[in-house]
Amino acid sequence: MRADHLKLGANAESTAARYLVQQGLKLRACNYRSRWGEIDLVMNDGDTVVFVEVRYRSRNDFGSAAETIDYYKQRRITRTAQCYSQEHGLHDEVSMRFDAVLIENYAQHMAHNNAKIRWLKDAFDACLD
Repeated sequence: MRADHLKLGANAESTAARYLVQQGLKLRACNYRSRWGEIDLVMNDGDTVVFVEVRYRSRNDFGSAAETIDYYKQRRITRTAQCYSQEHGLHDEVSMRFDAVLIENYAQHMAHNNAKIRWLKDAFDACLD
C-alpha cells in the first residue's frame, strides 16, 4: 500500500497535468526517470518542450513550495531533461523551458476539489555545469 504522502504527490501531479492541459499544453510524459532523477511532467507548449516540476505543500512551516526547488534540484532536473532530449531525439534547435506548478495547502484544498495552483513559466534556467 502506498504511503499517504506518495498518494498526495501523485494526486498533485495529476491535478497539475489537468490544469496545464486546460491552459493549452499537451502531455508528453509523466514521471520520466533517468539516473539523475525524475521529471514530474513533460509537456508541449506549442513547439516548446516544457519540463515541469510539481511541488505541493500541506503546510508552510518549513518553507513554501517554491523554496524547495533549490539549485541542486534544478541541476538534477536539467540533467534528467538532457537524458530525455537524447532518448527522444530532440535536437538542439528545439526550444525547451523549465516550469514549476506550485500547490499550497494541498491536503485541505484537495478535500474540497479546489486546489490553489500557481504556474511559474520559466521558473529557472538550465543548470549545465
